[in-house]
Amino acid sequence: MTGDTTRIELDQFYPHPPAKVWRALTTPELMGQWMMRPVGFEPVVGTVFEMTTQPMPGQNFSGEIRGRVLEVVEPELLTLTWNDAKAEQETGWVISWTLRPEGHGTRVLFSHSGFDPEDPVMQRARSIMGGGWRGMHDRLGSVLTAG
Repeated sequence: MTGDTTRIELDQFYPHPPAKVWRALTTPELMGQWMMRPVGFEPVVGTVFEMTTQPMPGQNFSGEIRGRVLEVVEPELLTLTWNDAKAEQETGWVISWTLRPEGHGTRVLFSHSGFDPEDPVMQRARSIMGGGWRGMHDRLGSVLTAG
């Protein structure tokens, strides 16, 4: 993670070709193995989808995520909105994966942006989610190796 309090950024190398990483990022069954299985997800701009995870009442998080696909450039870029489906207003969070071929593998640059640096609840969420995203990207590596 960077020192930027408005975002989470991760840089991960996977020894697998971009097409294989792309499949793991965009196929609901594979997404469910490393992140959460989405309902209604397709890598098509405008698609609205939902995911469910563990609620965190102390963070005012219902555990239900609603997102919308903002940008797709296969197999290079996937950008989504990321909101608590039960919240009164959207968080404004945007997550993206940028895939770059590197040698015989793929460099994945991940970003989760939109955290208000002045809001203590958002900063706690950023801290918690930073660890969560690192764990998910480690699991992505395991899914890629197994498949």
